[in-house]
Amino acid sequence: MTALLSVRDLSIGFGAGEAVVKDVNFDVEPGQTLALVGESGSGKTISCRAALRILPRTAQIRSGSITLNDSKGTAELTKITERQMRDIRGNRISMIFQEPMRSLSPLHKIGNQVSEVLWLHRNASEAQARKEVLTQFERVGFPDPARAYDSYPFELSGGMRQRAMIAMAMVSKPDLLIADEPTTALDVTTQAQVLGLIKELQRETGMALILVTHDLGVVANMAEQVVVMHKGRVMEAGPAELILNDPAHPYTRQLFDAAPEIPDQDAVGIPMPEEDLILEMKDVCKTYTMRSSKGWRSDKQIFACRGVDLKLARGKTLAVVGESGSGKTTTARIALGAELPDEGGEVLFRPSPDDDTIKVHRMTRAERTAFQRKAQMVFQDPYSSLSPRMRIQDAMTEPLEIHRIGTTSEQRDKAAEMLKRVGLNSDMLKRYPHAFSGGQRQRLSIARAMMLDPSLIVCDEPTSALDVSVQEQILTLLEELQDSLNLSYFFISHDLAVVARIADEVAVMRQGLVVEQAPPETLFYNPRHPYTKALIAAQPEPDINRPIDLKLVALGAGAPDSWDDAFRFSDSVIPSLVEMEPGHKVRCHV
Repeated sequence: MTALLSVRDLSIGFGAGEAVVKDVNFDVEPGQTLALVGESGSGKTISCRAALRILPRTAQIRSGSITLNDSKGTAELTKITERQMRDIRGNRISMIFQEPMRSLSPLHKIGNQVSEVLWLHRNASEAQARKEVLTQFERVGFPDPARAYDSYPFELSGGMRQRAMIAMAMVSKPDLLIADEPTTALDVTTQAQVLGLIKELQRETGMALILVTHDLGVVANMAEQVVVMHKGRVMEAGPAELILNDPAHPYTRQLFDAAPEIPDQDAVGIPMPEEDLILEMKDVCKTYTMRSSKGWRSDKQIFACRGVDLKLARGKTLAVVGESGSGKTTTARIALGAELPDEGGEVLFRPSPDDDTIKVHRMTRAERTAFQRKAQMVFQDPYSSLSPRMRIQDAMTEPLEIHRIGTTSEQRDKAAEMLKRVGLNSDMLKRYPHAFSGGQRQRLSIARAMMLDPSLIVCDEPTSALDVSVQEQILTLLEELQDSLNLSYFFISHDLAVVARIADEVAVMRQGLVVEQAPPETLFYNPRHPYTKALIAAQPEPDINRPIDLKLVALGAGAPDSWDDAFRFSDSVIPSLVEMEPGHKVRCHV
């Protein structure tokens, strides 16, 4: 069979520098899934961008060929004109990009951006395009496709924006789909459903797929062929079954060793201690009012959090997991005082056992300043959490300047000390953020959060944008800092394997409610709630013989009124959180 896309001896370089991609070869057959696997900077993405000729201006293809053979003929993609290339991009070959906020125009509605593909390549009318786009939105899991169609990108969560990108790439039913980390920004249940959707569309249309990923679990569930890349070269290539079951190259084995896994052995978890609490949230609710776009319709109330009760002991880690829009980040923002809870909710913080309790929901200006010194945040995206215009030294010393701590030289010394603590060199202080990789930027974000010697750090998805080997380094760093400084972590994640490793207690959230809460050993071995079971079933494992159970995922991730009677809830009828065994609480009707 003739390959749909054939890459031969591809070499790519920047400026006059050495080639960053060297002699890369791979073939993609019609209907086949090829996974390009490797760490950040291994050359995966740039090799795929070369196929669509969307390389950065300073990059050039120095040698090699990229040939497309489809029903419309053969094209040598490195040599055809730009006009011919425009007919191929988005039509015969589509691409899903990793960062949806950068790929969507902030000035246009989501629906119009997705419809544009059909207007340009299919000459579809506006009504026809709208109908097809709404169908596609429903298939990629938008709860309200019509609302999403008329929304701007900033009105959607990261996961929802990624779904819109996937819909945009797939609406034209291309011969080849290049997916660059398509599920990185998605929670595990949505990821499982999106992977299932891509597979289903492949069966329907015979579409081929190049999957760029660092998640070996995704590879095991999706790929038939695997190409492992490192520093611009192919380390290993072959059938997925062979590489996943018996990797030959040491680098491939290293990737497998770094991948975190959910424990499946029987163990008794120790409940979170009740004494010496650093943070306590009591009956926290948060309601937002969304104005209707139609004048005759009443405003809609959105319940971001409902009756959240959480306790975090000093020196421990409390993890909150759930899908996009479940209320995780809102809960964290309330814990940090960035949002106020509804009337009746309380957030209590005690920086040290000898200090007075601070009422975070009712802080004076002086109390807020003192609180901000003791509670800091590490954000999800290491690219946007550091100002591109500030040198690392200025970004690091800024918190000390704001709180008027130390002289200029003392502040500089503290910044150098913190860099060393997170495994970076002090001579990096004069650089700008663009000079660092994703993993290094996340280390810088952690170092900056540590500058004020906080006792509580809120980590909002700190490893989701990182590949497995860098993720392993960041988790090890967080554990070392916790052990040496007795830090407490409020950890937000949708990656259960990461949570299983770092957490002392896990709270699972769905639609603003904590539906199950227990130590990780108990929760992962004996989950009771259908949504928790769905989260665990949706976690992809790097084992080709253990595929994702999409039926179990669909059951738990479906609407709460579709669950068993014991767990079912609605806006008006919500069951209580019941303690099933010591430290294990489940929201159910007793």
